[in-house]
Amino acid sequence: MLTIYHNPRCSKSRQALQIIEDSGAMVEVVEYLKTPPSNESLRKVIGQLGIKPEELVRKGEAIYKERYKGKKLSDDEWIEAMVENPVLIERPIVIKEGKAVLGRPPENVKELLL
Repeated sequence: MLTIYHNPRCSKSRQALQIIEDSGAMVEVVEYLKTPPSNESLRKVIGQLGIKPEELVRKGEAIYKERYKGKKLSDDEWIEAMVENPVLIERPIVIKEGKAVLGRPPENVKELLL
């Protein structure tokens, strides 16, 4: 079973979901803008991705430019910013058995389908 943190308005997210569905794998779709992750669950996902929290931030978003651009935040502060403003979370994120990949490019999800 895979889990995808998905935004249906994002073409990369839709492409990643299509790759998963075409593979026949079972998938749980989490529309994270409707159901934002908790601080604890986002922290866990970041650990599974093996990245720093700031690396998961979408820096092209207006809210990033207005509130966070040029600021030095701690890991905890970045996580809190993404929990409060889930639009800042890069997408899609696909998780399987404790391992996660960022679906940029969407073909990255194939790593979890092997």
